[in-house]
Amino acid sequence: MWTELPGLFLLLPFAGTGLVFLLPNQTRPYGGLLAAILLFLAPWAIAADVYTNSPIDMNLGGWPQPLGIGIYIDGLSVLFLLLTAVVGLLVSVYAWSYFSLPENKTKEPHFWPLWLILWGGLNALFSTADIFNTYVLLELVGISAAALTALAGNLLSLTAALRYFLVAVAGSLAFLLGVGFIYAQTGQLDMYTVAQSAPDTSLMAAAFGLISVGLMSKTALFPFHFWLPPAHGNAPAPISAALSALVIKGSFFVLLKFWFVVFHGLSGPEQTGWILGILALAATLWGSYQALIQSRLKLIIAYSSVGQLGYMFLIFPLLSGVLDPGWKLQAWAGCGYQVLSHGLAKAALFLAAGNLIQASGTDNIHQLRNIAVCLPMTSFTMGLAGVSLMGLPPSGGFMAKWLLLQAILASGQWWLALVPVLGGLLTAGYIFRLLSHTFVSDTQAACYGRVFWGMDKTALFLALSSILIGFRAQEVVFFLQERTPILALGGGGP
Repeated sequence: MWTELPGLFLLLPFAGTGLVFLLPNQTRPYGGLLAAILLFLAPWAIAADVYTNSPIDMNLGGWPQPLGIGIYIDGLSVLFLLLTAVVGLLVSVYAWSYFSLPENKTKEPHFWPLWLILWGGLNALFSTADIFNTYVLLELVGISAAALTALAGNLLSLTAALRYFLVAVAGSLAFLLGVGFIYAQTGQLDMYTVAQSAPDTSLMAAAFGLISVGLMSKTALFPFHFWLPPAHGNAPAPISAALSALVIKGSFFVLLKFWFVVFHGLSGPEQTGWILGILALAATLWGSYQALIQSRLKLIIAYSSVGQLGYMFLIFPLLSGVLDPGWKLQAWAGCGYQVLSHGLAKAALFLAAGNLIQASGTDNIHQLRNIAVCLPMTSFTMGLAGVSLMGLPPSGGFMAKWLLLQAILASGQWWLALVPVLGGLLTAGYIFRLLSHTFVSDTQAACYGRVFWGMDKTALFLALSSILIGFRAQEVVFFLQERTPILALGGGGP
């Protein structure tokens, strides 16, 4: 095992940010793409180490607790890191072409430093075991994501970015206040040390409530979703893909850690899991309904994210109910599969949408008449990504919903089955509606914008990945069940 690798891995994107920022504007894309390639390769070495050995547990700089900043990378962290690496590299390749277009050229120098900061913040967020540093990283991710949202420069994107920023700050303040309560109660900041010593008191219950609400607002769980569709719908295409596939996963990952590690011994998670189940059902129904009635292409995909988030939040009521340990592991596997398949498919959809908008000059689906003639590969990409979102075999989305349904039936919480069943039907409705407009027969296809080869192929590769991941259940389940001992079994520390 390379003991220095995790520290170097976490430092790499921030070093890349400094390098890219110092480069002349015309050479920044080269530095940014080089950094993206390195950031893609490094997590695979960490994943191989965790796969063959055990989770990585270390303190940066060699300082012992409580002075050192704890790093803990288990199987769950590895899956989030690998998702970020794959989506991050392909978004970078897409952005290379997208921002070289004349109408986007002025935005290119600002994109690369902000993108690498966001990427570095996510990697650190998936690796840290320090709850105060988690707050700092959430702020870093939120500010850089809001700045990237505003990159389009028009009134809609600026308004959406400001709303996103205010929600992110409010959520972070609630999270920070909860961290303060935890420190006042335990005198510790390492989440695994807190998990072993936290008493079940009213102060810890207040911390649980504040942190949960703050993170749910950042993840855009219904009814805190109001900021997501404008932000994802008005940002440039590569940024929309990163926001939907990665950024909301960051706060969701932290929520998992706090519910099932920091607060696992308290009564709060067991008593309130059903509330998140109701919100998950509401998110699926409301988000999917809104996607069905939108006329803007990117807003359809953005509201789809609101609905798809409901599947991921099923893990909370499932693990709060009476469930055999074997089925708890099944629920974990389903949640992990949903995170991966949604991230890959949604990134593919947003990049494909960027291609359609670039070619047609419009975001209105009613004007995408016969666009499939000009961009057959992009239309095929949207269909593939839709297969995964609908949960059709053999996609990763099918594996996620199959595992979740099995856990739901084993838990006896039959009403939760409405989420994957109704959600799948509604998803099919807006995916078919979207595709139907691209195949409307017309005398002339409305195609005049240029779509580069790399923009077409990156979206296709992401969509194919969302399908092919359904064939790699063994590795995904191994990381979640064998290399995530604390989360999977509700244990107390590494």
